[in-house]
Amino acid sequence: EQRARRVNEVTAGGAAPVLPDPAPAVPAAPHAEPVMPSPGSTPAPRPQSVAKPGFLARLLRRQTMPPADTAVDFNKRRIALLQPESYVAEQFRTLRARIDSIAATNPIRTLGVTSSRSGEGKTLSSLSLAIVTSMNVGRRVLLVDCDLRLPTVHKTLGLRPDAGLAEVLTGEATAEDAIQRLDGTELDVLPVRGIPSNPAELLASERMSKLLEELAGRYDRVILDLPCTLGLPDAKTVSELCDGVVFVVRAETTSEDEVAAAIEVLDRRRILGVVLNGAEHNEPYGPYAQPTR
Repeated sequence: EQRARRVNEVTAGGAAPVLPDPAPAVPAAPHAEPVMPSPGSTPAPRPQSVAKPGFLARLLRRQTMPPADTAVDFNKRRIALLQPESYVAEQFRTLRARIDSIAATNPIRTLGVTSSRSGEGKTLSSLSLAIVTSMNVGRRVLLVDCDLRLPTVHKTLGLRPDAGLAEVLTGEATAEDAIQRLDGTELDVLPVRGIPSNPAELLASERMSKLLEELAGRYDRVILDLPCTLGLPDAKTVSELCDGVVFVVRAETTSEDEVAAAIEVLDRRRILGVVLNGAEHNEPYGPYAQPTR
């Protein structure tokens, strides 16, 4: 009524202003009331930060059964045999030369090859190093599979042994019965046939020590494919019987914690060097990558 009276008054004076529509009322924000738990109810737990798993937890989680090997895996391990002029084979020739340089002042008859855990390339490294070392004219080389839990050397090379390392250590066979010559090479191999129930005790036995001493007297170099270092006592036990150890690390896979822990387990003084496996390369040899025929 007041608005209509005001309009009539202004109209009577000759002016008719346009009035804006009244702004809609903004509802007031509801007052936040604290939510009180009902009597007898259990209050909701507060969110807790999840702690990252430690090194030991990650190690135990990784100590699982590895997947079955494929034909591709076998071919990768014997690349120095299938492709002796490849870049990888040349790298192991370089490793052989460096070991020979060390052996000139400190004799190396027995050489162990290991890694922190499985799947990092220790069998590829031990096999490739044994193959290129046996290529030296007149050099007697023996490869020994010391992994009595998950042996792979005989499968990789296609061997069907009648006796192996376990049978030699238990007295069921002699070393001559178990050692085989790899066809087309000058490399001898002492594989694993049977999986014993007490691998750690056999590798730590006096027979193992005497066997390596005997083999070192018959061969110019004995290369041992050791089990992985972490989680098992086998690698440390056998490495203490070797003149030197080569440690294998896989690029972008092996962590610094694992390397440090493995070196702590092994005798640091016996480690001759480290092989970096799985690294990217750019074929630096140019025309020297393949021989000209």
